[in-house]
Amino acid sequence: MSHVLLNRRMLLKGLGSAAIGLPLLEEMIPSSLAAAAQPQVPVRAFNVFFGLGIPAPLQTEGFDDVLEPLKPLQDKLLIMRNVDQVRCDEKGINAHYDGASGAFTAEPPDGEAKAGGPSIDQVIRQTHYPKGLPSGMVPTLIGGTFFRRSRVGRYVHSYNLDGTVAATIQEKPRDLFERVFGTVSAGGSGNDAAQRRLRRSVLDTVVEDYRFYTGQNSPLGSASKARVADHLDRIREYERRAFAMQHKNRNAPEPPPRSKIPHGGPADPGGQGIDITVEELTSEWRLLADIYALAIQMDRVRFGSLTFLAAGERIRLTGDYEYNGEKRWTFDDPSQLRASGDKGCSHEWWHKFNEKKKNEALRAHAHLKMREVSYFLQALNSGDAREANGRTILENSLITISTESGDGRHNDVKRELSGVFHCITGANGRFKTGQIMDVGQEGLDVYNTLLDAFGAKVKLGPAKRDATAVDAIRA
Repeated sequence: MSHVLLNRRMLLKGLGSAAIGLPLLEEMIPSSLAAAAQPQVPVRAFNVFFGLGIPAPLQTEGFDDVLEPLKPLQDKLLIMRNVDQVRCDEKGINAHYDGASGAFTAEPPDGEAKAGGPSIDQVIRQTHYPKGLPSGMVPTLIGGTFFRRSRVGRYVHSYNLDGTVAATIQEKPRDLFERVFGTVSAGGSGNDAAQRRLRRSVLDTVVEDYRFYTGQNSPLGSASKARVADHLDRIREYERRAFAMQHKNRNAPEPPPRSKIPHGGPADPGGQGIDITVEELTSEWRLLADIYALAIQMDRVRFGSLTFLAAGERIRLTGDYEYNGEKRWTFDDPSQLRASGDKGCSHEWWHKFNEKKKNEALRAHAHLKMREVSYFLQALNSGDAREANGRTILENSLITISTESGDGRHNDVKRELSGVFHCITGANGRFKTGQIMDVGQEGLDVYNTLLDAFGAKVKLGPAKRDATAVDAIRA
């Protein structure tokens, strides 16, 4: 068949606001003479945050312990050590808050609901799309699993140029799904409406488009038709999982086994922490990560942030922890800490960190965080994430991974906000990957170097400050 070039952002549009993006198909890739030019891929930037951090001494061990889950992706990552965020210190507060607000902005917070400046992703967004993103895209997507809510900076990590939050965070899989794919109005109220919503999928509203692209008159080849069908099956799977998931309510009868994690007020009862199992924590996070990754693969979103556990996280985690089929640890925070309430939560392991001790519980918690971050990253490095230039979305995007502190103890600001873990992807060849680098620079200079590589005119930090380019990270 002759090569019919389709738009890279082909959407199947249904009733209301529902819109389903197609995956990258061979018919979307220019052929012959056009293919000789460098294939263009979208500019994307995402911030991935994980709570509590990785103490700087543990970072020196490379992939031998807590960073082990990142090892399968080591060729696609640049891990930066000795990045200093001391300028983010705000007297009278601690790194749970100011360090988290400074992640991706390199500036201290401006009150309880604003950052001290824009985040990396939003500066790049404004640089490359000053008039807005293409029609049908989610301008900024923010999602996350978190249980501390006292200040926005604990869990939101995407900020506009004026420091305001770039979008509403979606913490429930069903809300994230609807933010990406749109909604279908079923009418009615209560449980009946919920049941009708489950029966009427967003996919049902695009059935005519689907039949065209998989039928006899389709401009697609057989391989692409099969891929479209598989793609829509995956969307339906995520939709069913998202809308079937119920959430704990402490005032309600014991929920059924499929119920997962609390949200809203019950997720942070007075800062005293919640009891949660490994399975409860990771299963809902992974569904969020799957939906978020699918949104990127479909080119529905190019900018935003994703949070796995908020700054100063307060959970009492229990259950066996396995990695690669091997049991690595049994979590039982309250019993192992011999405490209840907030003193029995996992954040106490960070306060107790001692480089002269084994820190086994902390290491297990940090290893789990890296396992879950890696889960999201690997979804962007799969065969479904391959792009026209031969690289994966993971390789083509700027994904910046960071956290709140480099130590966890509040008795030394310099130590706590120095050596903060940072990791980036190659951003379509802009940055070096495949190594662990001792940077020894302020986060502000690292971030401005990232922005410079994207041609940004906006610089973070004080206008009169002498900047230091971190050229070592440039490819």
